[in-house]
Amino acid sequence: MRTLVATALALTLFGQGAALAQTAPPQTQPPKPAPVQRPQQTPQKPQTPQTPPAAKPAVPGVVVPTEPGFTIGPEDVLGILVWREQEVSGDVTVRPDGMVALPLIRDVKAAGLTPNELADRIQQALREFITDASVTVVVRQMNSRKVFITGEVARPGAYPLASSMTVMQLIAVAGGLNEFAEAKSISIMRVEAGKTKSFAFDYKNVANGKKPAQNIALKPGDTVVVPER
Repeated sequence: MRTLVATALALTLFGQGAALAQTAPPQTQPPKPAPVQRPQQTPQKPQTPQTPPAAKPAVPGVVVPTEPGFTIGPEDVLGILVWREQEVSGDVTVRPDGMVALPLIRDVKAAGLTPNELADRIQQALREFITDASVTVVVRQMNSRKVFITGEVARPGAYPLASSMTVMQLIAVAGGLNEFAEAKSISIMRVEAGKTKSFAFDYKNVANGKKPAQNIALKPGDTVVVPER
């Protein structure tokens, strides 16, 4: 009897399990992630460094700075550099006739030209002998532009006018006034169009800031006269 009951109970449980197995939804696996597509990188070509344009080499030695529009005059000493041509490079002095003597091309007019204009003229003349000539001209000594001071100063004489210079600056360059100088009666002599002009200069008033207009900018050839008391 007990055996029959146990058998019937086992059959019942087995039937329920089979029914649950048929009604349970099938288990699904999670979808696999799609592969990530990376953008293709185009290989970059190596950049070749750009060669900067060739510049004219610096001229060794002393170079006197000049103002815009400066023109060469007699007795000026010039430095002339022909790139890669040492035989025709060097320093020259402008003769009283305004000419300079150079190898190969001989005499070239320099007076009245700017350094750049003279460089162009020399370059044109050299092309008959040097096809790719590159010329640089600088001023070594500026002797054509001079101003003069005479009278009661420590060092009277001629001074180069390399740049803008006032009367007060020239007096300072000349060592200052002597103890016997008549500081109130200084004058500046200037020749223009064949006529001599005179400008008054009161040293004490200018030094005290009372008459700054008298401290004029000097021009080549001006002469400052410092009288004695």
